[in-house]
Amino acid sequence: MKQEIIQRFRDDLEQFNDATRKYYAGEIDRKTYKGISGGFGSYSERDGKRGMLRLRMTGGRMDKDKLSFVVDSANAYGIDTMKMTTCETIQLHHLTAEQIVELSAKALDHGIFCRGGGGDHPRNVMAPPLSGVQPGETFDVMPYAYAVGDYLLSILYDIKMPRKLKVGFANHSSNITHATIRDLGFVAREDGTFDVYSAGGMGPNARLGMKMAEAVPGSELLYYVRAMVDTFLAHGNYEMRAKARTRYMPVAMGEDAYRDAFLQNVETRKAEGGLDLTVTETPVTKTGAGEISGKRIVAQKQPGLFAVSYHPLGGTPSRQTLTALRDTIADMEAVEIRLGADGTMYIINCTADEAQRVLNVTADGAETLFEHSVSCIGALICQQGARDSQGLYHACVDAVRKANIPDGALPQIHISGCPSSCGTHQIGALGFHGGVKIVDKKPLPAFTLHVGGSAELGHEHLAENWGPMLEERIPAFLVEVGQTVAAAGQSFAEWLPAHMDDLRAIAKPYLD
Repeated sequence: MKQEIIQRFRDDLEQFNDATRKYYAGEIDRKTYKGISGGFGSYSERDGKRGMLRLRMTGGRMDKDKLSFVVDSANAYGIDTMKMTTCETIQLHHLTAEQIVELSAKALDHGIFCRGGGGDHPRNVMAPPLSGVQPGETFDVMPYAYAVGDYLLSILYDIKMPRKLKVGFANHSSNITHATIRDLGFVAREDGTFDVYSAGGMGPNARLGMKMAEAVPGSELLYYVRAMVDTFLAHGNYEMRAKARTRYMPVAMGEDAYRDAFLQNVETRKAEGGLDLTVTETPVTKTGAGEISGKRIVAQKQPGLFAVSYHPLGGTPSRQTLTALRDTIADMEAVEIRLGADGTMYIINCTADEAQRVLNVTADGAETLFEHSVSCIGALICQQGARDSQGLYHACVDAVRKANIPDGALPQIHISGCPSSCGTHQIGALGFHGGVKIVDKKPLPAFTLHVGGSAELGHEHLAENWGPMLEERIPAFLVEVGQTVAAAGQSFAEWLPAHMDDLRAIAKPYLD
């Protein structure tokens, strides 16, 4: 990132700081403040007394210095609520006005940007957390994610988009960044090029992305990024905010017209030139010896090196664990953190001995696939939320543990506190989004059940909406599903394709 852009971000903080102090002093209203603060990655929380700050981590990559900033900030300010998001960022919660002002400035000293973390701006560019070390990957897409992230931040002041823009990269068939369901997605190919997808997105009127181009050289990616921005500026809906995301453009214009407009913008930008991209890959040169295995161990494609996965329950790590992790890896060569889209962090480039030490200080996390479930921060904190998604997550984990459901009998579920899909409920095998259910003419807390979603490359599918289920019934429903699958001697992934009708039969009394 060029220093002049960073300095502009720093100079820009004066407006944000002034608005922040005025809002928390009661001098401006929430709507006015939100219109300013969102562009700086900060929003007031539900009670209006505290706020959050979103720390962008391009590609989910968090080196030791960035980790130390998070840890030192949490300890200095007593921050006990942090959230790893489905866009590979970290949110700091329950902050005072002065803490928000101070931390947004201090973050810049560590190469962490909050600018554009909310509002109508390009959001955190995502990459697979194991990019560069993952067995079976096509190639390392992290350098490209960084280049695209820097470019989008560099034009932030030159564009005024209708809504936010989410960009993601995929390097593996698992597609864990949902690149083909983003506003703009780049999928790495075996031949070293990319397929390009556009106009996808989750939330209301979710839509899979359209394949716009195949076998695009990495050197040309910025032309496609700029074309996406140009198309959004020209054809995005500035009148109706609810229909202002890119996924509405192919519907309004027609898919052929949208494709033609996008590709014409690519050609126009290519003719102008100046956006050719050259990236520098930094291969892992560290070597290791020894062996280690386990549920949380991933053997890297570099012989003798391992990644350790750590999924804090609910995606909310404690500052005590992060402090212990920071201190443990401080002197480990080339070790860094990668944040995933499901609230899991990976500590990569460990030797077998180092991996064991990391395992020891991260023992408070998820132990089963089900405990790796995804949840947004929820309505107790989020001003947009309808239901307490974190509360539901923990109630379900407790119920499944008490019932002794074996690992694998339940999938990783995805919980959003509202229809916005911050918990990515539409790509989960089982997902829920918060709302209400009318019973005897009374609105009661409920979550709508979604079934059968997948982001796997070539098998992308948005989940079916099966209707609202009272919140209090959901843990029992999941226990019954887990017991049924366990009795069949299968994993949920093996069981579901041939037993969709059986799942409907289990769900029916809970939905009625």
